[in-house]
Amino acid sequence: MLTLSGALRIVIDETTEREGDLVVDDGVVVEAAARSGGETIDVSGCVLTPGLVNAHHHLLQTAFRTLPGTRGVPMADWLPTMAAAYARVGVDAELAHAAASVGVTEGLLNGVTTVADHHLTWPAGADTVAIAKATAGAVRGLGARLTFVRGSARDDPQEAAASAEAIIAALLPGTTGGVSADGMLQLAVGPAGVHSDSRETFELLGEVAARHGLRRRSQANEQVDVAIALERYGRRPIDLLEEWGWLAADVTLAHLCDVTGAEIARLASAGITATHAPGCDLPMGWGIAPVAALRAAGITVGLGTSGGGSNDAGHLLADARLAMQVAPLVGPPIDARSVLAMATAGSAAGLGRPELGHLRAGAAADLCVWDVSGAADAGVADPVAGLLWANPGRRPRHVVVAGRVVVRDYELVHEDERELVAALAERIAR
Repeated sequence: MLTLSGALRIVIDETTEREGDLVVDDGVVVEAAARSGGETIDVSGCVLTPGLVNAHHHLLQTAFRTLPGTRGVPMADWLPTMAAAYARVGVDAELAHAAASVGVTEGLLNGVTTVADHHLTWPAGADTVAIAKATAGAVRGLGARLTFVRGSARDDPQEAAASAEAIIAALLPGTTGGVSADGMLQLAVGPAGVHSDSRETFELLGEVAARHGLRRRSQANEQVDVAIALERYGRRPIDLLEEWGWLAADVTLAHLCDVTGAEIARLASAGITATHAPGCDLPMGWGIAPVAALRAAGITVGLGTSGGGSNDAGHLLADARLAMQVAPLVGPPIDARSVLAMATAGSAAGLGRPELGHLRAGAAADLCVWDVSGAADAGVADPVAGLLWANPGRRPRHVVVAGRVVVRDYELVHEDERELVAALAERIAR
């Protein structure tokens, strides 16, 4: 049992807050202590929130940040530059493990307790099961939750589907629904988008998802996606996704920067969820998703950082702040609590994980303890809004996942951060 004692404010969910104590027992939030004993952590002067859920990341790109030729360039130049870097270093299970270790460490230290890794890079002849296992092992060793998405970017459709089946058999044998019994690992499938993958890829990966009860994820309606779809098919991405069977309630679409009002209505009618990724979309020149309009239409919106090749940081709270700041450029403002809810419950909904993203009784005990007693928060009248408005680069003092403390006093509990960084640097150098 774990008791967080004396919190200044506890954010239970988007509409419920209180002060005082929060009790965790057997990995879940409980109304009161079910038994005596356990650890008590003094959290006076702190705000407690649900753990952040990064709904869209490319963990491999943690090894390829700020590469020359990737900043301020068109997608047509960005893609071959990244591909050349992948080829030079060599994408294998060792690199996947090292990059995931550092990427998830960065996330945990910034409050991310669950990350969705849309893995798109599968070199010819690569051991895809080994890459997936290495990623999952790295994340489990750190104590975080992982949604591993067997993605595709111009892969052979049959090979992509066979790889997805092999990964499921190796990582979640005999499981239906795509989530491990302990909730720490989830599998999903997801072509990169209609700009890169064929109808056959979408259909075959959709069949894999249907057989095993997996969530489906893709990227849509960045401006480049729209331009390529119009050039190649004479149609917009949403039209193609609907025709290919990928407008449905089990689908989450990332980006959605260039969508019309009619398309928003179609997405809402289909029951899809969306992922906003402003920390990627702005530097890539893709625009700003009309988040307020999406939410007003009834679409649940989550938040993701995307990868290091486009967003050189994996700091989801910083991107939540950015989302809040740029919202008025494309619609009405969005308040801090709503954006925080996007980074927690909104992202969790897109993963089909109702136990995550809130701190109501029975929720998975994933939470962050944010110390708001320092100079950067002095004069802040609303400490919850201040989590986003004040103190850019804020980090949580403690992070708890499944009832276990994985970050204590700003440091990892289960691994040595410096050793993980050194291991990635050594692997890249080879």
